[in-house]
Amino acid sequence: MTAAHVVDRMQSALAPLARETSIAHGVLVLAIEPARLLPLVQRLKDEFAFDLFLDVTAVDWLGQSPRFEVVWHFYSTQHKVRVRVKTRVAEPDPTVDTLVPLYGAARFMERECHDMYGIAFRGNADLRPILLYEGFVGHPLRKDYPKQHEQPLVPYRTAE
Repeated sequence: MTAAHVVDRMQSALAPLARETSIAHGVLVLAIEPARLLPLVQRLKDEFAFDLFLDVTAVDWLGQSPRFEVVWHFYSTQHKVRVRVKTRVAEPDPTVDTLVPLYGAARFMERECHDMYGIAFRGNADLRPILLYEGFVGHPLRKDYPKQHEQPLVPYRTAE
């Protein structure tokens, strides 16, 4: 089965779960409602062999509503095909479901997205900072984060 055939089959099979489907740079892009994330990703994994979770990130569309777009990338080692899934969440409650039950690596990638953008992942019990230090105030990749903002200095720990 060719990659184009897999993409065509996915596009028609998953269209009912998506608000919009498109192809960008040869990658199927599925825009969904937040509530459809887990059912859609479960189907990607089970039916289409997307066995590799590549990344989760966000885009800050400051001034738009909903403000944040959360974006996941997956890869099928069997079909050698990528897919992008994205959804929008509002600023007052930028929360989506975690993918930890489906992909263990999501545990750490979601922490990074939480650090940088403030996106919360419902069901991920460990959203401690992974790139920033405890006590860092704000989310530095948000477009309204002040560029000149200085964080408080944190003393280095000494070895005991």
